[in-house]
Parts: sequence; structure tokens; C-alpha cells
Amino acid sequence: MAEFDFDAVVVGAGAVGLACGYALTKRGMVVAVLEREAAIGQGVSSRNSEVIHGGLYYETGSLKARLCVAGRRALYAFLESHHVDFDRCGKLVVATTVDEVGRLDAILQQARTNDVEGMAQLSKGEALALEPALKCEGALISPQSGVFDSHGYMLALQGEIEAGGGAVVLSTPFEGATPLAGGGFSVRAGGEEPAELTCRYLVTAPGLSAQAVAAEIDGFPAATIPKGHYGKGMYFRLVGKAPFARLIYPPPIHGALGTHYRRDLGGQAVFGPDLTYVDTLDYSVDPAAEPAFAEYIRKFWPGLPEGALTPDYAGIRPKLHGPDEPQPDFRLDGPAAHGIDGLMTLFGIESPGLTSSLAIGEEAAARLGL
Repeated sequence: MAEFDFDAVVVGAGAVGLACGYALTKRGMVVAVLEREAAIGQGVSSRNSEVIHGGLYYETGSLKARLCVAGRRALYAFLESHHVDFDRCGKLVVATTVDEVGRLDAILQQARTNDVEGMAQLSKGEALALEPALKCEGALISPQSGVFDSHGYMLALQGEIEAGGGAVVLSTPFEGATPLAGGGFSVRAGGEEPAELTCRYLVTAPGLSAQAVAAEIDGFPAATIPKGHYGKGMYFRLVGKAPFARLIYPPPIHGALGTHYRRDLGGQAVFGPDLTYVDTLDYSVDPAAEPAFAEYIRKFWPGLPEGALTPDYAGIRPKLHGPDEPQPDFRLDGPAAHGIDGLMTLFGIESPGLTSSLAIGEEAAARLGL
């Protein structure tokens, strides 16, 4: 592949794009990762819960189920070997009413089908013994769930790519690509110093702009580009001492995991996200949402003091489903889907994309025959 400037180009330097670059680097390739922002991880990857998911909820045989479990196992090992902070604190999925207890049985069965280790059902008394401030009628415990330093993780991935002779090129938007007659691609990169570079393989993992990027690849069949939706989630931070050591999750809501609790690595309590569909990339947090947050949180933590929540941040997730539509799987589209050799396009990589990222990178490389 000496005739190419790079063995592979990856579009997007979020967690998933960097993990794809890392997977290709491990295969001996020299990789360029193009990022339109001035720093890595400025989109979906920096506006999430930083939770390491166990893999409990996802449909049997789905990419989300398989890649979340494999990605989580790989992620803990990577964080440990690269000295990136994490806390395998565990998670409680709580039934806040008697009516919800039955839902825990289905979640437990799905988790075991998905090969999630260490899952167990807890009585009300057992759950309260672990977290005395909790209000619940029963719970599941997922000891493999945790939180981590996602930016430290992305820096470690960048370091691996650069150590392999590759480059993470910032402030350089992808402006299009043309498949070459003999295989490979000519990629147009913008920014202050526009350039055209060639590569054998092209992987697009730009999160919220996945559809727009695919549309800029010459010959890409427009009919295969899925419709995208923006799912906005706001977070509120607690002023005061964190009430729980473990993650606390009520049962999932339609289309998302719902508002949950985490204690971040700094020891502070954060609640969120909620879910609202929006048309623009609006990252504002509406203080008027505080009463609804407080009401929801008091279902599992009645001790929430009045006025203790403060607006924190918001994230937007690249969803492939709209309101009241069934939640689809990740889309990792290789040549079998779009007919272009050497191209991998990723769509709808929302939760549990961060947890799954290393496994997504491996899956993308495998689907390219690497």
C-alpha cells in the first residue's frame, strides 16, 4: 500500500473514531484521523454520562448487546494498562414501585442472555443495606458497571495511533471522498490548509454528522443513508454530598435508559439525561426543567433537598429513531451494504457506543476484511 499517503483515514476523533483508528493501527496500518474541531472528543464523546455499561438491556444477538459486553471487557483492560482513571462502582437497577418489580425479572433474564457477569436480584432490604438513602421495592445489581475518565481514554487512544506512525489532525473537516479506479480513495480535507490525500481504507465515525459525511462520498447510494434524529439530554448536578456510591438506574424509558444517578470521579453527584428530540445542536440547559428532574429523582431518593439541583450540561445523541419509534441497532455498514470496497460507515452510534468503542473498532476492521 506504499502508493497511498495513508493506509487508512478515519473521519471523526471522538471515542469511536479514535477506537477505529487504534484497531487499524494494531494491524500495522498508518492511520490519519480527521477532526473538524480544534480538540478531540468535542461532540457526543464529551457530553455523556461517562458510564461503563454492563450490557444488560440490549436485544439478543444485536450489535449493541455483543459489542457492549466485549467492549466493556476490553475497556477495563485498556484503562488499567494505560493508567486512565475509572471506578468499577457497580450499578443498581431499582424498581421504585411494586408494579416495576416484574420488569426487573425481564432485565435480569436479558442480561444473563447477553452474558453479563455477576448479575443478581436483590430484595428491598438487600438494596437498602447497600444504599441506605435509596427508596425501592427491589433491585438488580450489576457489579461490572462503572464510570471513567473518557477524555483520558481518548488521549490514550490518540497516543497509540501516533506511536504507530499515524496522526490525529485537528481543525480539519472532511469535505468529501472519491473512490479510485484501482481501489482506495482520494479524500478532500478542509481547514486553513486544505489538502487532498489518498488512502486504501476509509472509515467514517463522525457521530452527529454521519449522514452528512456519507452523502459527501462520491457514488455512495443515498437510499442506504438512514434518517437521523437529534436526541437531547440535559444533566443537573447536586449541590452537596453524593447520596450513593453506586450508579442508580430506574428501569429504561422508551428509546433510552432514562434519567439516572452517578457519582463522578470527583465525588460529585450528577443526574441525567432526560430525552427531548430537537432540530438543532442546542446544548443549553433549561433551569425550568429542575422541578421535573427533582420529582423524578425523588422516586428513588426522597431525601433530595429542595433547591439542591443546579443546571450542568447537555448532550445530543445521534439517534436513528424518532419519538415513539422502536430503538434500532448500531449501523456498521461495510461494502455489503453500500457496494464500495474499502469503506466502512457508522450510523447511530449512541449509548452504549462509548463503552462499546474498542469492540466497534475491532468489528469495523473485521468487516473490512482486516
